[in-house]
Amino acid sequence: MANIEKSSLQFLSDLKQNNNREWFNEHKNEYIVEHEKIISFADALLQKMSTHDHIETVSGKKSLHRIYRDIRFSKDKTPFKSNWSGGFRRATAALRGSYYFHIEPGNSFVGGGFWGPNKEDMLRVREEIAETDGKELRDIITSKQFKDMFGELRGEQLKTAPKGFDKEHTAIDLLRYKQYLIKRDFTDKEVLNGTFLKEVNDTFEAMRPFFDYMSDVLTTNSNGVSLI
Repeated sequence: MANIEKSSLQFLSDLKQNNNREWFNEHKNEYIVEHEKIISFADALLQKMSTHDHIETVSGKKSLHRIYRDIRFSKDKTPFKSNWSGGFRRATAALRGSYYFHIEPGNSFVGGGFWGPNKEDMLRVREEIAETDGKELRDIITSKQFKDMFGELRGEQLKTAPKGFDKEHTAIDLLRYKQYLIKRDFTDKEVLNGTFLKEVNDTFEAMRPFFDYMSDVLTTNSNGVSLI
């Protein structure tokens, strides 16, 4: 069973209204049943993704994030997440980027990209954008397929130019990014219809031009020589 069922969303809604350990322990068997359904979904998704990309994650179960929140350093002390989520890493040093899915009543989406690039990767991407005026990246994110699927490139941005770069650069809008993320939202109705698995896989496949560009940049130096 690879479809998302209404009961899986309902459990999350109930959990959000009763986000405490007592309620969760009383409904632990219900959680186990719904969790198994999400594992099946993730397994089926991984199988589909493996036909068009090399994935490091070995199973749907391994891709899933824990429902237990880390509250040690958070002001919000509710112990559980009110979503099902998981991520898939691309395999080998040559393939960069990761995929993410998030299922939550009223807030479901799939996404991917580079959430927290290290300073070396961030500098390499910015140098490439500055050198080429960001033409190849801009061609990707302004393509009809990208705009229809994702709308626009997302991620936190600096208010001004990054250190060492001209604030008047023609690609300053791309240079200001601190993250490079793409996202597609889904309604509850879309999540529950019989094509959601296919739509998620198609969305991940549509990320490939963006991932391939970033992978090429991050595995070569400014002269195009491979670093791996």
